[in-house]
Amino acid sequence: MAQTTVTLPVTGMSCTNCSANIDKNLGAMDGIVAVAASFASEGVKITFDSDRTGLKKIVKKIQDLGFDVPTALAEVPVTGMSCANCAASIERTLNQQTQGVVDASVNFASERVSIRYIPSEVSLDDMGKKIKDLGFELIIADDEADAADVEEIARNREIRDQTRKFVIGAAFALPLFLLSMSRDFGLTGAWSHAPWMNWLFLLLATPVQFYTGWDYYVGAYKALKNRSANMDVLIALGSSVAYFYSLAILVVPVLTGHVYFETAAVIIVLIKFGKLLEARTKGKTGGAIKKLMGLAPRTATRIENGEKIEVSIASVQEGDLLLIRPGERIPVDGQVTEGRSSVDESMLTGEPVPVEKHVEDMVTGGTVNNDGLLQITATRVGKDTVLAQIIRMVQEAQGSKAPIQALADRVAAVFVPAVIAIALVTFGIWWMVTGEFVPSMIRMVAVLVIACPCALGLATPTAIMAGTGKGAENGILFKRSQALETAAKLTTIVLDKTGTITMGKPDVTDLIPASEASLSEEDLLVLAASLEQGSEHPLGRAVVEHARQKGLDLTDPKEFSSHSGDGVQGIISGRSLRLGKPGWFDGQVTDAFDSRIRQLQDQGKTVMVLAEDDKALGLVCVSDVVKPESKQAIAALQKEGLRVVMLTGDNAATARAIGAQVGVDDIAADVRPGEKADKIDEIRKTSRWVGMVGDGINDAPALAKADVGFAIGTGTDVAIETGDVILSSGKLTGIPLAIAISRRTIGTIRQNLFLAFIYNIVLIPVAAGVLAPFEMFPDFLRQLHPILAALAMAASSISVVSNSLRLYSADISRRQEG
Repeated sequence: MAQTTVTLPVTGMSCTNCSANIDKNLGAMDGIVAVAASFASEGVKITFDSDRTGLKKIVKKIQDLGFDVPTALAEVPVTGMSCANCAASIERTLNQQTQGVVDASVNFASERVSIRYIPSEVSLDDMGKKIKDLGFELIIADDEADAADVEEIARNREIRDQTRKFVIGAAFALPLFLLSMSRDFGLTGAWSHAPWMNWLFLLLATPVQFYTGWDYYVGAYKALKNRSANMDVLIALGSSVAYFYSLAILVVPVLTGHVYFETAAVIIVLIKFGKLLEARTKGKTGGAIKKLMGLAPRTATRIENGEKIEVSIASVQEGDLLLIRPGERIPVDGQVTEGRSSVDESMLTGEPVPVEKHVEDMVTGGTVNNDGLLQITATRVGKDTVLAQIIRMVQEAQGSKAPIQALADRVAAVFVPAVIAIALVTFGIWWMVTGEFVPSMIRMVAVLVIACPCALGLATPTAIMAGTGKGAENGILFKRSQALETAAKLTTIVLDKTGTITMGKPDVTDLIPASEASLSEEDLLVLAASLEQGSEHPLGRAVVEHARQKGLDLTDPKEFSSHSGDGVQGIISGRSLRLGKPGWFDGQVTDAFDSRIRQLQDQGKTVMVLAEDDKALGLVCVSDVVKPESKQAIAALQKEGLRVVMLTGDNAATARAIGAQVGVDDIAADVRPGEKADKIDEIRKTSRWVGMVGDGINDAPALAKADVGFAIGTGTDVAIETGDVILSSGKLTGIPLAIAISRRTIGTIRQNLFLAFIYNIVLIPVAAGVLAPFEMFPDFLRQLHPILAALAMAASSISVVSNSLRLYSADISRRQEG
């Protein structure tokens, strides 16, 4: 039994009963040896059997009890990985062997590890040492602002090191290969068959084997030491068989035969070359993140006591007064205090048209000040800026694993041991059938070298990285890779009307006093606006704003109450008033207005009745303007075969009028705010996969209930908690574009998985010799040489990564607009 003791900070305890509750429930968990929670110190000391439970389960249990454990989340670059098994080895070490780590997930494609940990129990430096023991390296920056630089320097250093090893290896392998092949094909004279020639081959092959190929030996040793197997094991094993067999021919007098030094050397050089190309190509799939990181300027101009001082971005604090000159990037989020200008926000919204900014307007770090001089007050800096949140969100989405990756992960887990077994069986069968050792050995080496776990490991994450990056370029932020996958399956899109199809900024269009009420339009507006002062509803705020624009004096309501989905009531200047939808009132109250109400509703206007006791005082009509792009976006969704449903609290007549304007026939009207989530369940009965589009605040339950929740933002709303996809442009055209990106990404993943699986399924048997009995096939396939196997292996990974990169060049947005 492996016992581990940790002390966890716990928040949310209010009395000693809370600590007793933690003691009782944790103590009942399987694998818990001892537990002692303290209300005074707000912590819990736990001793547990790490073979039977883990920190992740313990933290989850504490959270299920209603408390929380403060954790830190770090996204850290990691270098030295050569295949998906390396990533699995790091995950296993952090999750199972590192005290204080709650959860760790490694993305082989992006070469990053996402770690949630208890800072009081473990530090990033501690984890770095653990990872270094495995043969990899965490890139930990002293200053997070310089993290991108540190990562870039480390990556470039690694590529330079690998390039140097490849060049030196090629310099020895090329003459070795030419001399060996020339001798084998009889292109050289008798001198090439002299015994010293094989010693020259050994001299040329040894630097390649133990300098260029040394990384494979180190990687294989550390993998086996940690009871795992990766690509390094296959390469080291395959090349070593050829090298040491040839060495034995040279040094053991009783052995005779052909030497295969060129085979061992060329295998290593070709695979090293393939990994170099893969690293360079793979780096491009993370181009979106690098582009976003490059948007943040390194310095800012701070105004102190009237003087302009250039300071580092890290030293800017909330409340600082900053100067932004024309053409400069805005360093942090802030509010304009002086000046006016147009600002290019395309990096944030995907929209190329600059936005005019005046005093009191908000600006976002990373956007470009076009033509005016601005002074701003910093409101959000460092990790809290919109740009930092976008980067973090994209990184988390790229680091998460999509469900479609599960099959590849399961195969990769057993791939290398299975290949070694197949290689040994291949050797045994051919030796028994032919009685010839060398041809059997060559086939075994070909099997070891041609097998490629890397293509399987890269198939999904590289496409996810490219897809989420493509989305970010267009103002579409996928919060999780699962949302990217699920969006491709959607069959129905439910659109909330207010703020999604419409501008969400309604205005008063008609004021119609009752003839017997003896009120003017202005009197009617004063009463309605005074009553609505207690409301948070957009329609209520529109009435109040309209009255204030006219400079009217309003009275604070008394005994105010809001009736969700119906209206509001209260007392204004001693008069008991109600304002709400016509259906909220008895028929006799609205009889005199029936025909007029229907007429106004048919025009798409929302009609509210103002009544005192049981007497109607008049009608207040509000209309919300349809967004100019709504009709185009809905048509694009319908063109893709999606069912489009409009969800609204308006009455059926008003809803039909809006629906007619934008081309939606499927309408759910009179839906109260609390009923939207139930409506999603109802729609799901006839549509398997349902997406919901809303503003991310009022529609939170419905967004959470849908298979994919699309939250319409306004550029600065990227921190919306609800919603799986954030549209920072605030435009509905982002929905068909998001779905198109999703479908294209999933299509690419399926292509990649097909390529990876078919490559291994077809070529491993070919390397094993299944085509040998069939003379119709060319000899190079019937007797696949290990050098060709190495070339094919290198090409497989590059083909998968290159296929993912096509997502960046795909003009999806133009197709949607067309």
